[in-house]
Amino acid sequence: MQEFKPNSTPTPLLAPMLAAALLRLGLMATAFLLTGTSVMTQGDTQSYIIPGANLIFNGAFTNGGLPEIDRTPGYPVFAVLAGMISGNVLIVVAAQVLIAIASLWLVWRIASQVFPGSRAGLIAAWLYAIEPLSILYTARLMPETLFTLLLLAMIERLLSFQRTGKLSTVVVAGLLLAAATYVRPVSYYLVIPLAAVLPFLLPKPRRHWWKAPTLLFVTVASVLALWQVRNFVETGYSGFSSIVEKNLYFFQSAEITAEIGHRSLAEEQKRLGYPDEVSYAAAHPEQTQWSQVQRLHFMRSEALRVLGEHRGQYLRSHLIGVGIVAFSPCAAEWLQMLNAYPREQSMPQRIVNEGIVSSVARIAMRHRGVFAFMLVLEAGLLITYVLAIIGVIYSSIARTQMLLLVGMVFYFLLLSGGAQAVGRYRLPVMPELCIFAAGGIATLRKSKAGLTN
Repeated sequence: MQEFKPNSTPTPLLAPMLAAALLRLGLMATAFLLTGTSVMTQGDTQSYIIPGANLIFNGAFTNGGLPEIDRTPGYPVFAVLAGMISGNVLIVVAAQVLIAIASLWLVWRIASQVFPGSRAGLIAAWLYAIEPLSILYTARLMPETLFTLLLLAMIERLLSFQRTGKLSTVVVAGLLLAAATYVRPVSYYLVIPLAAVLPFLLPKPRRHWWKAPTLLFVTVASVLALWQVRNFVETGYSGFSSIVEKNLYFFQSAEITAEIGHRSLAEEQKRLGYPDEVSYAAAHPEQTQWSQVQRLHFMRSEALRVLGEHRGQYLRSHLIGVGIVAFSPCAAEWLQMLNAYPREQSMPQRIVNEGIVSSVARIAMRHRGVFAFMLVLEAGLLITYVLAIIGVIYSSIARTQMLLLVGMVFYFLLLSGGAQAVGRYRLPVMPELCIFAAGGIATLRKSKAGLTN
């Protein structure tokens, strides 16, 4: 077994890279033949494209004539410049395939450092090449693929800092984390646990035990503050993304009030004025003259009041959402991409609200093909988790590296829970799981070799 060499890429890595490209391009071509580009751009895609196009063409990040504060400019700018400037969806997907291949390279690089002297790096690359969620969302115009690349690049720089102790790598890691947060705001608070772990990544003697975390925090905070200043100047809103307030009001607290009122989540959301300005104005006529900031303040305070009064219900709801993010096979998304999703109303709409057991039972009874496909995807996911646990427990991984990667997994799973939970929020977690699973496979192979000798 060869030790990890920072500036080398082995020839065998070309095979998983090629496989990753073919699988992702194959899905893109198949989906295009079956559905055109409609599924690739369904859901939230337009909410990214519109403000991005306005910024490129008009110099203002706006939507509907108002400053856009739900979305941040990272993915909108990328998507528009990558191909949507001419309305070409397939070019954007092709660019995301390149990003996925770059992510695979980073997975190999990180796994080779975490499990030196083994084939874990190459195994991790193969696992990520065939990872269903990564394949699926490479072919969708959503921010997860770009977000994952930036996170992996940030992790790689932190591991480089562990090897070299150079503070310049901390600055680069901070810039990458800030860039990732501009793509998806969910990583806004990630700098805090990372800064806490950073002193333990220092090579001995730990001369920069306070400089490194301070530099990381200052780098990230200063870059993110620029967008918050922009939001405040243009709208009076001082947060980074107003999607936080809307999720609290229309999902987290709405699920609680839906349960109390014996309504479905969709019914409760409609009662509250979701999903657009016209619906909201009809539900809250007293707020028609309110500013955007006043409405957001109302949403936040009202949601926090509901959640504070029903802490037990909220905790249960949030943990169920965490489970959905962690274990959802995303079969529905795959079937939609392949134009094979059942069109009947019998499919569950929101598993959190309708109940996991009852939702799965309905699918099993009424859509056996869908249920079988779910089982196949779920089996692969569960095997990955088992192998990852073996990799964490039984491999000779450094504690600081384990803390860094495991901490990232728990950060994204715990923050993605609640009523808005969907399987795609697991995508930033899958590279770490593939890395640990590769360590688990390498450990099992080593144990088997030891038994046969």
